[in-house]
Amino acid sequence: MHLPAELRYTASHEWIRMDDDGLAVVGITDHAQQSLGDIVFVGDVKVGAALKAGDTAAVVESVKAASDIYAPLPGEVVAFNTALENEPQQINEHPYGAWIFKLRPAAGADTSALLDATGYEAVAGAD
Repeated sequence: MHLPAELRYTASHEWIRMDDDGLAVVGITDHAQQSLGDIVFVGDVKVGAALKAGDTAAVVESVKAASDIYAPLPGEVVAFNTALENEPQQINEHPYGAWIFKLRPAAGADTSALLDATGYEAVAGAD
């Protein structure tokens, strides 16, 4: 399983990268996209929405199933990767390059409770 060490992960299969501008960039893991199969839709992202950690932030649909994508941190959704509207398969092709949404973390939001690559590998391996 390919897991970039610089990312943090959730048990619900999202990855998160903190950018230099303070925004959290969120996508789904390689394990998640493999489990879903061919992704045909990514959306229902509400830019401007204030979310709590664990709130539904997006939906990903594949030929097999639909899956909610959750906010890994509390904050405000500030962007949706609109390229996924026409090319949702980018997530299958580049799961760690095709981000889904960006979040401006709420004051005091902390990534330390999220999983590192080793912790996520243990969770994903138990699926």
